[in-house]
Amino acid sequence: MENTVSTKSIILNNGLYYGVVLILSSLIVYALGMHLDPTGGYINFAIMAAAIIAFPIIGMSTFQKANGGFLTWGQGVKIGVGIIIIGTLVSIVYQHLFTTFLEPEFYAQVEEVTRKGLMDAGLTEDQIEAQVEMQSKFQGTIIGDAIGLLFMAFVGFVVSAIIAAVKKKSEEETY
Repeated sequence: MENTVSTKSIILNNGLYYGVVLILSSLIVYALGMHLDPTGGYINFAIMAAAIIAFPIIGMSTFQKANGGFLTWGQGVKIGVGIIIIGTLVSIVYQHLFTTFLEPEFYAQVEEVTRKGLMDAGLTEDQIEAQVEMQSKFQGTIIGDAIGLLFMAFVGFVVSAIIAAVKKKSEEETY
């Protein structure tokens, strides 16, 4: 059986949906006024963790169904990582729009919360300044975005590799 199913549309569709889920979770946390609260971060993290597992499964299942029930490990990893990268790029664009238009003082607010937390932890003023300076080098910058994208691609690879190993089914296995 020839592989006639294209992964491109599956990756794009599910990647966009993944990105929209990340954006909606961020907007909900923001609307609840929890965007600077650790609880809001936990909520976003939980939703992201569930989505980073669910969307590669959905994408691989869609491909497998369209491909006569077959899915190789490589196809599964390609689909999963592609979905995570597309969704992460959508999320990065949203984050820049959020911090530019919706909440331009966001990073200043984060710095203030960070300073308070570090003071409460008993750090000296020099230690606090060093921490805040390091934090500001990555917030809203191309370097920070690139590191975030690479990290999410790695996490997407690990998750997708595990899911693809479980879901794989080749033509040779059916004979």
